[in-house]
Amino acid sequence: MTTIPKIMKGIQLVGHGGPEMLEYRDDIPVPTPTSNEVLIRVSAAGVNNTDINTRTAWYSNKDGCSSDVGWSGTAMVFPRIQGADVCGAIVAVGDNVSKERIGERVLIEPCLSEAHGQPLNSPWYYGSECDGGFAEYTVVTAKHAYAVNSALTDIELASFPCSYSTAENMLTRANVTSHDTVLISGASGGVGSAAIQLAKARGAYVIAITSPSKNQQLLDLGADQVISRDADLIENLGENSIDVVIDLVAGKQWPQFLRLLRPGSRYAVSGAIGGALVELDIRTLYLKDLSFFGCTVLEPEVFRNLVSYIEQRKINPIIAQTFPLKEINKVQDIFLKKKHVGKIVLKVS
Repeated sequence: MTTIPKIMKGIQLVGHGGPEMLEYRDDIPVPTPTSNEVLIRVSAAGVNNTDINTRTAWYSNKDGCSSDVGWSGTAMVFPRIQGADVCGAIVAVGDNVSKERIGERVLIEPCLSEAHGQPLNSPWYYGSECDGGFAEYTVVTAKHAYAVNSALTDIELASFPCSYSTAENMLTRANVTSHDTVLISGASGGVGSAAIQLAKARGAYVIAITSPSKNQQLLDLGADQVISRDADLIENLGENSIDVVIDLVAGKQWPQFLRLLRPGSRYAVSGAIGGALVELDIRTLYLKDLSFFGCTVLEPEVFRNLVSYIEQRKINPIIAQTFPLKEINKVQDIFLKKKHVGKIVLKVS
C-alpha cells in the first residue's frame, strides 16, 4: 500500500514576471482528491510555451485585455503550480471513482472540461486555471486521467500530452488526409515535430519550416521536404501549392501562407511565437474560399486517439533533454533559445 505524505516538493509560480517568480518549495500540502477526482504521483512533466507565457503575462494582451489574466482570459490565482504535460500513477481516488484505478499509469489530458469534480462552463488549461504537474502530486478529474499501456518510459510518455494533442487537434480541425500537402511552421518544436509524425500517420505529404541546422532531424522524423524559415516561401514552393498550413509561429511570413494555399484549402493556428499581429488582406480569405481554424480547445476524440497512437507505436517520443524539477529556471532559459528538437522534460519523482 502506498503511503501518501502530507507535504511535497514542487515549483510554485507566485506572480507574473521573470524567473524569480518560480519558487522551489518542499512544504507544499499534498492535495486531496474530492468526488470524481484522482490523486496522481507525478513521475515526469514536460515544458511548454504556455508555462512561460503565463509567467510573463503574455496572455494579458489577448483580445485587447490588459488585466492580469491567464490562458483562458480569467484572472490568475497565485501561487499556482504549472505543468501541463504529465505522466504518473494514480495513488488515491475520491468518491465515485473505482478503487481499481489505483496503480494505473496515466497521462493527463491538458485541456479540461471538468475540474474539482464538476463540469466547467468554459475549458481550463491544466497548470493554468488549476494546479498542474510541476510537483510530486497532483489531482485531476478522473475522466481526464487516461490509462496508458506502453513500454515507453515515464519521461518519454510525458513528452506527449500537450504538444501531440495540440498537433492532433489542429490536424483534426483541418481534416488532413492522405491527399493533402501540409506545410508546418515551427516544425522543430514540440508541437511542430509532433505534427510531422501525426500528419505522416495520416498519409499526407509534409513540408517542414525550420532552421537549416535541424533539416536532417526533421527529415528523419518523416518530413518529405524541409525549407528554411528565412526562405521566400513563394519563390521556393509556388503560389497555390499547399492544401493545409499548420501554423505555430505567425509573424512576418504570415501573408505568404495565404498566397501558398490553394483555393478552398485550410489554415490552422495554435501559436504566435514569431509575432501575434499579422497583416491580412481580407480579399484573399474570401476570394480563395479559405477556411481558418483557431485551435485551442481539444475536440472530444483527440486525446483518446492520441493515447491509441502511443499504444500502437504509431508515433514516437522526441526527447531533447531532461532535467531535475528544481532546475526549472535553467530549463526555461534553454527552452527559450529554441536550439532543441522535440521536448524538454523535467524528472519529478
